[in-house]
Amino acid sequence: MKKDVAEFVAKCLTCQQVKAEHQAPAVSDRDPRFTSHFWGSLHKALGTKLHFSTAFHPQTDGQSERTIQTLEDMMRACVIEFRGNWDDHLPLIEFAYNNSFHSSIGMAPYEALYGRKCRSPICWDIEGLRQFEGPELVQETVDKIQTVKQCLKAAQDRQKSYVDKHRREMEYEVGKKVFLRVSPWRGILRFGKKGKLSPRYIGPYEILERVGPLAYRLALPVELSQIHDVFHVSMLRRYRSDPSHILREPKIEISEGLTYVEEPTEILDRSIKRLRNKEIPMVKVKWSHHSPREATWEVEEK
Repeated sequence: MKKDVAEFVAKCLTCQQVKAEHQAPAVSDRDPRFTSHFWGSLHKALGTKLHFSTAFHPQTDGQSERTIQTLEDMMRACVIEFRGNWDDHLPLIEFAYNNSFHSSIGMAPYEALYGRKCRSPICWDIEGLRQFEGPELVQETVDKIQTVKQCLKAAQDRQKSYVDKHRREMEYEVGKKVFLRVSPWRGILRFGKKGKLSPRYIGPYEILERVGPLAYRLALPVELSQIHDVFHVSMLRRYRSDPSHILREPKIEISEGLTYVEEPTEILDRSIKRLRNKEIPMVKVKWSHHSPREATWEVEEK
């Protein structure tokens, strides 16, 4: 498969146009489409790497998640304006985004990459553009890199300060049990549940090992075998064992014919069923292997 994908990418003009110029790694969640061998081979042929974030924890790559929201807004406006042929204007969206000021780096991405903002038809008539000599160009590039690093560090510290106001440091011991948090908007169907009224936490599950400073590997049941078993600490909640939560059901003796004897244990209520010509006494009976909610109304025998 790897050979076939490499040959296809080499012959595909579209793939060559979008091939990564700087081979920067791409960070992705653990969607099955991204963890497949085909996707890994495709990224390798395109000259980049695919790194995976923590499962069900979009904050791992929060900057990308926020950028995606901005790009969605830009594409939505493009669809409304150009309708059927909106995809023909995608290069203009890319140019507008990369040539706009970004507060995180203190300049436009094009300015950080090429040393100046790319000129659009609007600024073609601007005069007085400087010509950079060799040493001056090198110094200008070094200064840009330092500025970008300082702005990124300031943006990261600012975002971290916002999150730290609501963050609690949590640690769990290997061998203990924890509940696993699931959210409806994150695809609860993967956990066999659906809907807003489904449980917010499932489990408890045993902790097998600690993976890095902020993630844990859980012993998931067979029905969750398709889920990546490493979760961020924010997805977990400590399980406190309480003997009163354990329901001890009586042992049911099954006969060879796969049947069991059901015996009445208590009369919960009485009633009279009135017909046209007679009255029938009724009793609400609780059975030996059922809860009071499963009690049935039976005819009272005299």
